[in-house]
Amino acid sequence: MITQTEILAHFLPLMEAQGKRFRKKSLIRAKKADPGLQVVTVTSDGVETKNTAEKGDWLVENQTSAKESYLIKAATFERKYIMLHSLGDGWGCFRPVGEIYAYNVSAEDLKKFGAVEIMEFQAPWKESIVVKPGDFLVAPTDKSEIYRVARKEFTETYEEIKG
Repeated sequence: MITQTEILAHFLPLMEAQGKRFRKKSLIRAKKADPGLQVVTVTSDGVETKNTAEKGDWLVENQTSAKESYLIKAATFERKYIMLHSLGDGWGCFRPVGEIYAYNVSAEDLKKFGAVEIMEFQAPWKESIVVKPGDFLVAPTDKSEIYRVARKEFTETYEEIKG
């Protein structure tokens, strides 16, 4: 499997050269995840990845048409989200803060790794994640990790930061 290190080494320079930064424009629902909870992230085009909750992780649900769910480590969650209000049963409504770099993946990008229609690589949480032409690879501004956001969900969730 292609590692995080290999993906970062190849795509970060492309992200930096492209010079496009984005921010999340939609609110999320989230709650503390029970340790051991298995979460399968499903987007409009199918299964993206899976992850198992550890103590302190947050279960996040994006407000997209797919309502994809995923897990985030506590320290990352606290940096990325501000609670607006409680929704009951442990759920809260949160506003995203911060920026990301994003890169629109092409078929040519995948060919460089020997892939054609789909490429698997190691997600930051050590599971396999897929990327397809037209999807976006996303990295936080500290450039510590890279992961995929499906095209449809990316356009529903993010907006470019101008200037």
